Amino acid sequence: MSSVRPRPTWQVEESHPEMIALLDEAFRQVMDPEIGLNIMELGLVRDVSINAEEDSAHVVMIMTTPFCPYAPALLESTRSKAESAVEKPTTIEMGMEYWDPSYMEEGVGADWGLF
Repeated sequence: MSSVRPRPTWQVEESHPEMIALLDEAFRQVMDPEIGLNIMELGLVRDVSINAEEDSAHVVMIMTTPFCPYAPALLESTRSKAESAVEKPTTIEMGMEYWDPSYMEEGVGADWGLF
């Protein structure tokens, strides 16, 4: 039995499912420089939504640690990649949810001896 949690369902999956692959590919280009894994492998993107009325997107992302020194750069890189993928002005919010190693993709934690 795996202790890895599946990625949370993003709001964009309901409203714009055609954008999931584009977002996934874009987010996999954002690497955590300390850990050496991308933000999808780490499970840091908690939600993506598109506001049709305002023709904009919004991303909620968490960090692996509360005082991550790379947070500003990671947040901006993620916002920029999302904006390019969805071709809409995009805002980003740092969520307050605490990261847990179980958010990592299946098999990724094995290199750390976690799973």
